[in-house]
Amino acid sequence: MMPYRKFLSVFSIMALPVAGVAGPYDGVFKQTANAECALVGVDGGSLKIDDNIFTGVEVQCHMTRPVDINDMDATIYTMECVGEGQTWTERAVLMNDAEKTGIYMIWDGYVFRYDRCAEGEY
Repeated sequence: MMPYRKFLSVFSIMALPVAGVAGPYDGVFKQTANAECALVGVDGGSLKIDDNIFTGVEVQCHMTRPVDINDMDATIYTMECVGEGQTWTERAVLMNDAEKTGIYMIWDGYVFRYDRCAEGEY
């Protein structure tokens, strides 16, 4: 009976949610050079990635099934999105900017570059 209890203990620990673990792209990002970092998810404001949830203008996407791209500082995600009364799933690539502190977000046919908001701007 002891091995069974040990299995349950290990399984219980594994089943606990992991909270507070920052993802590689977590942060607040400007949509434009003069965007207001304190306003997340609105036109003229900023975008936010926190705990694998992307919040954009009237959209929120759960970033799931990450796949690292070999020899690049980039990850492919399945984006499970809800916004404007619709639900959809798409793939997107997120990649850190090699020269600045921003990120690139690549959707099928579109590339966006966002500058990271400084601590205290949001």
